[in-house]
Amino acid sequence: MKIKAVLAAAVATTIIAGPVAAQDKSDWPQSFTIGTASQGGTYFAYGSGWANYMAETLGISGGAEITGGPMQNMALVHTGDLNFGLTTMGPARESLEGNSPLAPGMAMDNVCAMFPMYQTPFSVTTLSSSGITSIADIPDGAKIGFGPAGSTSDTYFPKMMETLGVNFERRNGSWADLGTQLQDGLIDVVAFAAGIPIPAVSQLEVQTDVNIIGMTEEELKKITDAFPVAEFTIPASTYQSLDEPSTVVSMWNFAIANCDVSESLVYEMVKTTMENNDKMVSIHKAARTSVPENYTKNNVLPWHPGAARWFNENGYEIPADRIK
Repeated sequence: MKIKAVLAAAVATTIIAGPVAAQDKSDWPQSFTIGTASQGGTYFAYGSGWANYMAETLGISGGAEITGGPMQNMALVHTGDLNFGLTTMGPARESLEGNSPLAPGMAMDNVCAMFPMYQTPFSVTTLSSSGITSIADIPDGAKIGFGPAGSTSDTYFPKMMETLGVNFERRNGSWADLGTQLQDGLIDVVAFAAGIPIPAVSQLEVQTDVNIIGMTEEELKKITDAFPVAEFTIPASTYQSLDEPSTVVSMWNFAIANCDVSESLVYEMVKTTMENNDKMVSIHKAARTSVPENYTKNNVLPWHPGAARWFNENGYEIPADRIK
């Protein structure tokens, strides 16, 4: 039974391609789908925009699918239910090692890296009216929304909160839904992990006053010592609610492909993506770091042969033992 049949149902958005480009596509699939995450989050905006761009440029039908995020994308891409997906290095490592809660014991080793995307900052948002201006202010028993079940945020943020001594009630849902729940007073905090700016936060701060909360030096040390994350600064210009930069932690994201997908298709996709950063940034501002120099941030997944060919041809060395 394919994993897709036992995972949460997803909704697909399909884009019909433009004219076929003049190149050999004999081993290309008739269409492709990329696994993203919930609506209201960066994965969906980035992934659906990228799929549209690839379809228009390469002359192949493509679309984005709403999923549970990085963990589910690893499973769906591993089994071949989806051609492509987006994932974060932490969930990728756990899935590769057979520690995914979606399929315990299954080593998801048929997933290959394509290209670097951006860092996922872990940040906390509250209503200004709550009086919560720091993580230490979060009261015992606070209802905290951690995003979709199995997402990067849901996988790591509860553990981070526990490490920082926060006692909470856990809530899950799409980022858009959690933003609405926060505004309606049904939950107290949303613990976001997504590329910035997060659409749900941008929408929320237009409608009400919010606090976007960073970490203290002591909190940063505790978290970076305990988890596969690094210190990250959210620029003040990211949100209208920030008066100064906010220091948090982050984890890298990569686009992934089933390792059996056509080498020439992946090569053309990586070439188009890496050589046209301005276009990618027009899709989502987080793509400012979707540049080839950040290929070194993948220390977990093997590289797809098509992706490795483009990087090696352009001076970004990927050794043979790192290619599937």
